[in-house]
Amino acid sequence: MTAIPTLITKRLLLRPMSVDDWEPYSALMLSERARYMGGPFSVRAAWGMFCADHAQWDLFGAGALMLEERNNGILLGQVGINSGPLFPEQEIGWLVFPEAEGRGYAFEAAFALLHWAKNVRRLQTLVSYVDPQNDRSRRLAERLGATLDGNAPRPDPTDLVYRHFA
Repeated sequence: MTAIPTLITKRLLLRPMSVDDWEPYSALMLSERARYMGGPFSVRAAWGMFCADHAQWDLFGAGALMLEERNNGILLGQVGINSGPLFPEQEIGWLVFPEAEGRGYAFEAAFALLHWAKNVRRLQTLVSYVDPQNDRSRRLAERLGATLDGNAPRPDPTDLVYRHFA
């Protein structure tokens, strides 16, 4: 079992999830903003995803971390490494709440988690599954240095697969 890390960047605290994170997480997952992740989701589905994001730490040694602004503790979103039967490969994904979008938080958090995955967990590769219409996530994956992998398996046949440090 891998201890859930707390990562610190210039502006962010990436910390383990808590039940207090459920309300803002579910608000996003039940909204139209979840469309690029297969949503909007029902409360039941969102709760299952929330619990899986946390449980993956015990099951696979990686999972989700919540993003907080360091100077004021405002919750901004989530970054995580997804594993398990729904994911052909370990996947790094990110989400930011509407009020945090466009400020570079997802890049900062994903960069920190990629660094942890490579240097602490010694993962050889990660992928990001991106809806082809999600321009922001496509640009973010590219900014992180990922390249398109047209031959990679994917959970949704329409997803683009971006490969990190292969």
